[in-house]
Amino acid sequence: MWVYNSNDPLRRHFGNNICAFHIGNGLILSVSHNLRTESGFVNSMDEPLFQNEIIPLLNQPQAHVFSQYYTLDATTNKRYANPADTNTSKIVSDTFKQIKFDTRWVTLSEKNICKPHLIIQFRDSQFYGDSQLTGNFDSSKYFPEPALNRHTYLIELELQKAFYSNDIALYKIVNTPKEVIDKLPSATPDFSVLDDDELNLYCLQSSSGSFLGRLLNNAKIEGYSDNWSSFNDRVGGNYVMEGLRYLIRGYFRFGSSGAPYLFYDASANEFKVNAVQSEASPIQLSINNSREGNYQYVNAIASPLRNIQEEIETFIAS
Repeated sequence: MWVYNSNDPLRRHFGNNICAFHIGNGLILSVSHNLRTESGFVNSMDEPLFQNEIIPLLNQPQAHVFSQYYTLDATTNKRYANPADTNTSKIVSDTFKQIKFDTRWVTLSEKNICKPHLIIQFRDSQFYGDSQLTGNFDSSKYFPEPALNRHTYLIELELQKAFYSNDIALYKIVNTPKEVIDKLPSATPDFSVLDDDELNLYCLQSSSGSFLGRLLNNAKIEGYSDNWSSFNDRVGGNYVMEGLRYLIRGYFRFGSSGAPYLFYDASANEFKVNAVQSEASPIQLSINNSREGNYQYVNAIASPLRNIQEEIETFIAS
C-alpha cells in the first residue's frame, strides 16, 4: 500500500493497495498498472511543493480554498488536508484534475508525497514470533488493530523498475535491517513457460471474503495469448500492455492483481514463482459489457516471469 506520513501515526493514511510477493534479497514483485492510476487527491505535502508546484497553477479563489483546506504545521513544514471538510474535499479533488496536477501514484512516490510499503500482518503481536526482530520496529512502523484481530507492520519499499508492457513492477525493501529482510518468506523465480497440462500450479491471493485472509487455489493454464491492450493514462499518455500471457482458469476476484502463481518444482522439492496475476475480467462473464457486480471470475490473465527474465536476474545479481 502507499502510505502518507508513515512516521506519524496520527496523520498516517493508506491507499492504492495491491498484492505483492518476495523473491529474495528484499526484492518484491507486483503489477505495474496501479502505478499510473490517479489518486485524484493529496492528503499531505511538503510546504515547498505546495507553494512552488500547486499554488502557481491556481487562480485567486482556488488558492484561497487550498490555503484554508491544507493547514501548515510549522514543526514539520508540511501541509495537511482537513478530512472532516467533505464538501471542500470534493472541490479540491476536482481542482486537482482541472489544473492537471499529476496525482498518479508513481508521481506521488517520486515527489516524496507518499511511499509504497509492504504490509505484513500477524495474529500474534511478535514479528514472525521473534521478539528480537520485533525490536526493530518502533511505533511508527507497528500498530495493533484489535478490531481486525491483527498486528500490522510496515516495511518501506522503493520502486526499482516498472515493466509496463508486461504489467510487472519490481521494488526493493529499503531502510530495513538485513535480519528482518532475511526472515521474510520468499519464492525463487522460475522462468520456464509452463505446459498447458501442468498440474502443479497454484495462485496465492486474498481470500474470497476478505483481504485479510489468504487463498491458495489450483490454477489451470487453458491457453496462451500474444496479448495487446491499451491502458488509459490521462496524464502521461496511454500505453500498451503486450506480450506473452497465460490464460488461466480458477477462482479470481478484483484485488487479486499482483498475486503470485506458484509452481511446484518436484526436482527441487520447492515452490517457485512463475507468473504474476495481471487481470481477472474475462469478456464472456461481463454483463452488457460491464464488470460492475461481477465479483467472481473463472478466467484470468497472468504475465510469465520469462518475459523479464534478464532484468530480474540482473537485479538479483546486483
